[in-house]
Amino acid sequence: SRNTKLTYETADKSRPIVCFGSFQDYLGVNKETGGIKAKNEWVHSTNWDLVIFDEYHFGAWKENAKKLFEQEDEDSYDSEDMDKYDRGNAYDETFLPITTMYYLYLSGTPFRALNSGEFIEDQIYNWTYSDEQRAKENWQGDGNPYAALPRMVMMTYRIPDSIRQIAMQGEYNEFDLNVFFGADFPKGHPEQAQFKYKNEVQKWLDLMRGSYAPSTRDELKLGEKPPMPFSDARLLGVLQHTFWFLPNVASCYAMYNLLAERQNTFYHDYKVIVCAGTKAGIGLDALYPVEQAMGDPLETKTITLSCGKLTTGVTVRPWGGVFMLRNLKSPETYFQTAFRVQSPWTVKDENGNSIIMKQDCYVFDFALDRALHQIADYACQLNTK
Repeated sequence: SRNTKLTYETADKSRPIVCFGSFQDYLGVNKETGGIKAKNEWVHSTNWDLVIFDEYHFGAWKENAKKLFEQEDEDSYDSEDMDKYDRGNAYDETFLPITTMYYLYLSGTPFRALNSGEFIEDQIYNWTYSDEQRAKENWQGDGNPYAALPRMVMMTYRIPDSIRQIAMQGEYNEFDLNVFFGADFPKGHPEQAQFKYKNEVQKWLDLMRGSYAPSTRDELKLGEKPPMPFSDARLLGVLQHTFWFLPNVASCYAMYNLLAERQNTFYHDYKVIVCAGTKAGIGLDALYPVEQAMGDPLETKTITLSCGKLTTGVTVRPWGGVFMLRNLKSPETYFQTAFRVQSPWTVKDENGNSIIMKQDCYVFDFALDRALHQIADYACQLNTK
């Protein structure tokens, strides 16, 4: 947690001392004296056996890490051009004023840390999604510890030309998600945002529930009707709770406002949560409204709108699908977000037996080239087989 510290101490010095703390807290300085915070002095004066960095993709490039933790709002994280941080900017242990014999760095998306040459081959251990799913498949006998980990399915869609034409941008005339879902709002009032291309976004919402007529011509070319997230029976049961990743705070509010309009009665069955901007809170504070809206997730339906919050280090088990509705250069951000939906979700029946609620989970991407590039990066860098 961003603001929480838990310590465990005992008078028996032969027993271990374990300390959990936030990166920001231990690097933070006393505003009055400029030195280490008084409550953390004991941490800095102890020579630890092991220091573990979790979510290391955030800490690896220290200047960027400083910027991230100084921000009031993590929504703008992916807008940082992290490609410019080379080995000279890489994380340096001396940056952290805590002494230890060993460091362990943990990340589900260590792309830049691996590319930088910061770690030699003998210092790297990989256990990827592919390894996990293979272990699940090959397990013999009862008690498969991987059984509840859902298979991830990526669905890529080419939006019909009649919708996508207004957002064709760039050197190669590619479809630009940030343009398509761009929004305007009165200065200082993002909650009043409206999409710049509201009619086209409305058609996209209709398309998602299978009710956009002009798409029929595209279906005829394919020879079959493509499964749409909110119309195909196979998907509807899994997508009671979804996460929509949009370009910015204004886009999140614009989507909230559009979903609430009368023509979108289908989506009124879903509780829509805007998890963006300073009003949503920082870190785990942003998680509470989502959990409250879900209540008993077996009885409710929700759509969570975000442009950065809850995309890393957070577990929301009922999420069954993530919609990638923005441009993303960073594979860290892409896969951190995608893997939010891969958390296992089980419930107990009346006999106390565990029932797996999520056999499959889904990533919906509307930028085909981007999706394939990200998968290629993942395969080449984390699992060459």
